[in-house]
Amino acid sequence: MTRVRDYEYYDVVLSLCSTCLRKVEGKLVFADGKVLMQKRCPRHGAETVLIADDVEYWRRAREAFLKPSEMPRRFQTPVRFGCPFDCGLCADHEQHACLSLIELTDHCNLTCPICYADSSPERQGFRPLAQIERMLDAVVEAEGEPDVVQLSGGEPTLHPDFFAVLAAARARPIRHLMINTNGLRIARDPEFIERLAEHRQGTEVYLQFDSFERAALEELRGADLRDVRRRAVEQLNEHGIATTLVVTVKRGANDHELGRIIDWALEQPAVRGVTFQPVQVAGRCDDFDPLRDRLTLTEVRRRILEQTDVFQPAEILPVPCHPDCIAMAYALKRAGTVLPLTGLIDPELLVSVGRDTIAYEGEHELREALFGALSLGNAASDLPVRLRDLLCCLPAVSTPDGLGYENLFRVIVLQFLDAHSFDVRSVKKACVQIVHPDDGRLIPLDTYNLFYRGDLEHTRLAELRAEVER
Repeated sequence: MTRVRDYEYYDVVLSLCSTCLRKVEGKLVFADGKVLMQKRCPRHGAETVLIADDVEYWRRAREAFLKPSEMPRRFQTPVRFGCPFDCGLCADHEQHACLSLIELTDHCNLTCPICYADSSPERQGFRPLAQIERMLDAVVEAEGEPDVVQLSGGEPTLHPDFFAVLAAARARPIRHLMINTNGLRIARDPEFIERLAEHRQGTEVYLQFDSFERAALEELRGADLRDVRRRAVEQLNEHGIATTLVVTVKRGANDHELGRIIDWALEQPAVRGVTFQPVQVAGRCDDFDPLRDRLTLTEVRRRILEQTDVFQPAEILPVPCHPDCIAMAYALKRAGTVLPLTGLIDPELLVSVGRDTIAYEGEHELREALFGALSLGNAASDLPVRLRDLLCCLPAVSTPDGLGYENLFRVIVLQFLDAHSFDVRSVKKACVQIVHPDDGRLIPLDTYNLFYRGDLEHTRLAELRAEVER
């Protein structure tokens, strides 16, 4: 009698033990329509982690949405201990920084229960302007003309030299600048928003906007911020400052609101899109149980499709620079109507590689145009041009006249790896990278929060590196 396992084996995986963070081997399997990671630590036993709830989408992301790796101009560390113990960026990393984060401070006017940086009002340190300029220079040295640089924190708008930092960033060849903020100062300080509006060209606000409901906001942010967030968006609309709404998603807290947030965002003149980020198990995760509360990219994508009619399944696609962890859809807003753009493309054409016959002329050009448009690092000034190129590759699709950044709307699902879902193969493609404040290394956010934030490199990583050397 043949004995058959209750899953389909797919591949081997190199991951981490979620308890001791040592590297462990495991395997990826398909069972009941889900992708599971099964791994075992000799010290802490077996662990099974949900990676995706959509096998078909996950396989397409991994197998079809591939493009040659784009390297930074300069790697910063040698390969010595192996990934993820050599960040960053080591010469074995496979993707430059589509988005670089610079944290101006650990100080914040909120104490969010799910803050991966563990920021709070009690943490008072502000990085000096000279140090921040060195961090900006490190990004420029690595990237040449960085695609997107995000000023983050803590709460960056509280920095006493905030506008000097903004000027320093604008003085460098950065194509698009983002300000990652909780919106309190934007909502409450008229003088601040007036000054910020003077820098609106090439600058975008990355605004926390997790929920319309009091209970969810108190669970995620520790405060009822409904009026603050709405007032902040009103101010950004009034001053014409491009904005992306950023939703940290936690199962059972706000995952039922994703479609409502998209529909509301489409009505806001200043809002260029919504980014959904499932909670990463890092930093401060009060009352967060990974087995109970974590969400995967495909689960968030499924909820978007179930909760809004704006996009269909073929219109929320993997982003080729890091297809495991980023999905994106584009739409065109004109005269009160919304036209999804990525849905105009034949899905079979997108995933076909090297076919003997092609459905349309210029298959290679179409794929290149798609990969160019579907990039987390696209600057606002280049995005309309890239989308025009994409539309022009398609039959019977005319390029809209006057297409500008204000007409575009994008939805992004951005998932960060943590110790539970960690996959060395995947993290090598990580394109969201944070600048280490001490020496300017560019480190993937996934590994930074595990091994490099604060004193973790000495208290946590040093022992793991020593074991590798032994």
